[in-house]
Amino acid sequence: MLILEYISYLVMLCLLGYYIITTLQWYSYKPKRVIFHHTKMWWNYIYFLVPFVTYDFVMGITSNRYGHWVVLFYIPLFYHWYKKVDKPLVFTKRVKLFFASLLFWGLFLSIVFKIFTIFIPIVLAHFVSVAIVKIEFGSYKKRAKKKLESMPDMKIIGVTASYGKTSIKNFIATLLSQKYSVYPTPRSVNTLGGVVLDINTKLPKDTDIYVVEMGAREEGDIAEITTFVEPHYAVVGKIGPAHIEYFKTLENIRNTKLEILQSKRLQKAWIHSSANINPKDNNKIVIYGDNITDVEATLDGIRFKLDGIEYQAPILGSFNAQNLAVAILVAKEFGLSEDEIRIALAKIEPIEHRLQRIDAGGKVILDDSFNGNIDGMRASFELSKQWSGRKIVITPGLVEAKESLNEEIAKMAEEIFDIVAVTGTLNIEIFRRFVSPEKLVILDKADMEEFLTTNTKSGDLILFANDAPSFV
Repeated sequence: MLILEYISYLVMLCLLGYYIITTLQWYSYKPKRVIFHHTKMWWNYIYFLVPFVTYDFVMGITSNRYGHWVVLFYIPLFYHWYKKVDKPLVFTKRVKLFFASLLFWGLFLSIVFKIFTIFIPIVLAHFVSVAIVKIEFGSYKKRAKKKLESMPDMKIIGVTASYGKTSIKNFIATLLSQKYSVYPTPRSVNTLGGVVLDINTKLPKDTDIYVVEMGAREEGDIAEITTFVEPHYAVVGKIGPAHIEYFKTLENIRNTKLEILQSKRLQKAWIHSSANINPKDNNKIVIYGDNITDVEATLDGIRFKLDGIEYQAPILGSFNAQNLAVAILVAKEFGLSEDEIRIALAKIEPIEHRLQRIDAGGKVILDDSFNGNIDGMRASFELSKQWSGRKIVITPGLVEAKESLNEEIAKMAEEIFDIVAVTGTLNIEIFRRFVSPEKLVILDKADMEEFLTTNTKSGDLILFANDAPSFV
């Protein structure tokens, strides 16, 4: 019986540990976010807290004899959760350290002290893995800083915004590549850890201009990256209520984004008018946004005027006028001519999964699955309105946003689309209030392929608006 309890204890410990480290990885290893900001809080209760408390309770009142029954009930429950997760655990070095430490403490406490506890090994494993990673990160950070210092002629452009950071970064890189050797941080890498890793492993030594995307979930995040890379130029794109759940107020978001101005090497900064700042006599700061006019966005591209000069690009979405405009301003600062800028604009390709048009089988697909902000969603809905055929939207709504914004999205969906397929549970009730029952489909992401095969046809427009993972 004792051997059975040891085995079942280790199984329970590993399964609950797997749940915890997976959710920590989703939320950047911040326990506070898992505890207070998990968008499916009931998962924490059903798949962790209740099984954990039940196991400890049963082991306590039966002198460590019948915990295996709890484990037998938990295994199918855990499997049910595991099958629903579409963002599985990535076994990084940190995760491997967590499991090694978890098993060590579990065996140590159960064999030496006959304590079959779940809580203590998980807490100790978390702190041990965090401590080791921090120690190693310190050395990685020093190595990355040394590499930056070995490239004194390289110029660094920092880019941050509530919306459009990745697009601005890529537009700047495309334009400047007409004249310079430019390297932008890949994909959506925008944390200090990601930037440090990028510098150490991928930043070419012959780079003229390094464009660094900077993201934030709390105050001090932008300052941390800024202090490390010390950009010579800064771009602060549109400020809005993205991640308002973490920042609480728009002012906190604004102040956090403006931390980029703390760079000791700052030569010039372009700040969107939504930041509502008065540069006064600071000749380093240029306000942009209000100098963009005559925006015309279609399903084929965008046309707009910047300071009275007309530009166009094969990019979808009216909101991209401001992202392209600031890239043009940066390009002019670096000496590109109007001809060079226009040639580069014509070469710009859509950012993958950000209002990307795909024509397939007679259907038009607008893939806006990585664009989870209100401005982007409004623009994608307005573009869809231009389509004369049947229109279908697949969306979970907005995540980490005010209810009023999701109400606006639901009303627009009712007005524009023939079928409104809602994924996830976060905003279902809002859509039910504003979308006609005959239009509304509650869709499990696992059934999406079958839904599209059965319910769409040639001549349809299909918009994927935001693609929240299953834990949302």
